[in-house]
Amino acid sequence: MSRRPEDLVGIFGVQKWEPAETLAPDWNVAPTKGVHAILEHPLKDAEDPRPVRQLRTLKWGLVPSWANSPEGAARMINARSETVHERPSFRRAFASRRCVLPADGYYEWVTGEAERELEERGRRKRARKQPYFVTPVDGSVFAMAGLYEFWRDRTLPDDHPSAWWVTCAILTTEAERAPLGVAPADGPRSLADIHPRMPLMLTPDRWDAWLDPAHTDPAALRALLEPPPEGLMRAYAVGTAVSNVRNNGPELLTEWEGPEEATLF
Repeated sequence: MSRRPEDLVGIFGVQKWEPAETLAPDWNVAPTKGVHAILEHPLKDAEDPRPVRQLRTLKWGLVPSWANSPEGAARMINARSETVHERPSFRRAFASRRCVLPADGYYEWVTGEAERELEERGRRKRARKQPYFVTPVDGSVFAMAGLYEFWRDRTLPDDHPSAWWVTCAILTTEAERAPLGVAPADGPRSLADIHPRMPLMLTPDRWDAWLDPAHTDPAALRALLEPPPEGLMRAYAVGTAVSNVRNNGPELLTEWEGPEEATLF
């Protein structure tokens, strides 16, 4: 995410923001890293119990409040929108601790046809190939639906700065099969050509209802998880340097004329 926190405050109508929590721009976010999140929650030690819209820094990789340890956080980065309301690790957060995770876009890797079949069946897959960057055609924020949780580290005293963890997960949905709003000249024609799943993007008309912790009706919440309108996204090939999380810089978003690695296209 390279957008300034000040811009996010205005875009999402944030009421509370602590500049001390500001993250440096990150062009290669990986599990367990800190990410910016928009959420609504009462302020700590405030007399007013009403929730306040905040810009917070959360750790990517959800740790359920009942977990004995945070060791599984790196595996809990995503939650399937079709089953999030019934999965023990996510259903409490889905009921009242929802957030929006703003980004410029996301990376995904094209894989070969046989490899894709294994992946869709949940089987072990070979190394991924050509990376693509997916971003809104109009340059707007890619607002991903997310969940967050509080986890208490019982090995630390109450006043320790790391006694409480606030972690998050991204909701995913089936990737769009309709044509991309802007497709690469040589490459995938749709998001489904890149990967069978994609982060669930929330359009601005759904932000308020999604963030409101008083909005708890499961059927109404699940209705918010409908995929966004088709054709809002573009995808373009980027260099394979992004496949190594140690690489991080704006050059990772440089658009390539064509795939760097051979793929099924």
